[in-house]
Amino acid sequence: MTWDRPTADCPVEVALAAVSGRWATLVLRNLLHGPQSFSSLRASLPSLSAKVLTERLDSLVAQGLVSCTRSPGFPVRTSYAVTSRGLLLRPLLVELYRTGEALLGEVPDH
Repeated sequence: MTWDRPTADCPVEVALAAVSGRWATLVLRNLLHGPQSFSSLRASLPSLSAKVLTERLDSLVAQGLVSCTRSPGFPVRTSYAVTSRGLLLRPLLVELYRTGEALLGEVPDH
């Protein structure tokens, strides 16, 4: 069977969509080290605006890759953690990193 365009049920497209979007890989990378609060994520990614971080976290939560836990009390504490589904992305992110390193070290063909 052949396709002439990507389909939503293509496993490669699903995996790439999970890590697409600017900052998504860095947010996932940080959360792979353990649960973090919104403020600690902001501190670890100082160039990332609060608005974009919120958007990325909402998207990752909607995909089931990250969980969001709010503790009762005042002030409310919010913690984000990678889910078991999100952990499936670890090998992909590691390999993307290695591939990027290799590509950066290669001299382009002209």
